[in-house]
Amino acid sequence: MRTSHSPDPAPLMGPVEWLLLFTLSVLWGGSFLFAKMAVTHVPPLVVVWARVLIAASLLLALLPAFGVKLPRDGRFWRDVAIMGVLNNVIPFALIFWGQVHIGAGLASILNATVPFFTVLLAHLLTGDERLSGGKLVGLAIGIAGVTAMIGPDALEGLGGATLAQFAILGAALSYGFANIFGRRFKARPPMALAAGQLSMSTLILTPVILATQVPWGFLGALAMPPMQAVGAILALAVLSTALAYVIFFRILGKAGATNIALVTFLVPASGVLLGALVLGERLEARQLLGLAAILCGLAAIDGRLLRRLGLTRPA
Repeated sequence: MRTSHSPDPAPLMGPVEWLLLFTLSVLWGGSFLFAKMAVTHVPPLVVVWARVLIAASLLLALLPAFGVKLPRDGRFWRDVAIMGVLNNVIPFALIFWGQVHIGAGLASILNATVPFFTVLLAHLLTGDERLSGGKLVGLAIGIAGVTAMIGPDALEGLGGATLAQFAILGAALSYGFANIFGRRFKARPPMALAAGQLSMSTLILTPVILATQVPWGFLGALAMPPMQAVGAILALAVLSTALAYVIFFRILGKAGATNIALVTFLVPASGVLLGALVLGERLEARQLLGLAAILCGLAAIDGRLLRRLGLTRPA
């Protein structure tokens, strides 16, 4: 008999789920590439606004095809508004601003610290997700990896690149809070959550955009960006947000939350490879070592790879 302390086994991943998982890692890894291409010509906050606006419109259009209706109760819209701030507005703005100063590859590596922040916050803010020995080892390795990437002299004369790296880490922390806050949505339809979250993000950002930087061509405030930037924004919204959410919820429904977390192992590698192939970015040796440390830390936190190697035993 399984006790209350024994975790449920993770559902098995079939060939289709594995293919979707790799596809999702490329879509989310590509978001750093598209963001870098977009913020070169468009203010970061405008990129954030355009991304959530287009993605929300697409998901709202897709809801009838999935037979999903948006809830009408006020609590739902309050919660998705908070989720939108934590999961879209803050991290997107910090990441896009950071990528004005650093490359797509490094940004994707720093963003891989989301699980570390999630583990720490879960330990502090929840009663059922406590730190274990493996998680502590993973956290230590991951922190060492981040330190190696940023460099020991990071705090000496903070510059644009260093502040940008801390901005990406701030985005990862915001994602961590979003992961904890999102635990309350277990009974809600995933597609409705995605559409509601992105819709509220759009509503929150629109007055900010109108007050600070009027979108392209309107009243002559901003010049129309080149087609390369427009294409990058469309790719961000359609591929890395709307389509990625659909794939995410497909895997989540079939394989569970534990297996969907495996995408975290793949996104940094996708971001680094795409940044190198498309933008010609080069990472320093210490940044590659930092990536390796983060991946090792994630493996320790996840635990399944260590169990397969016989280094630990299942709970």
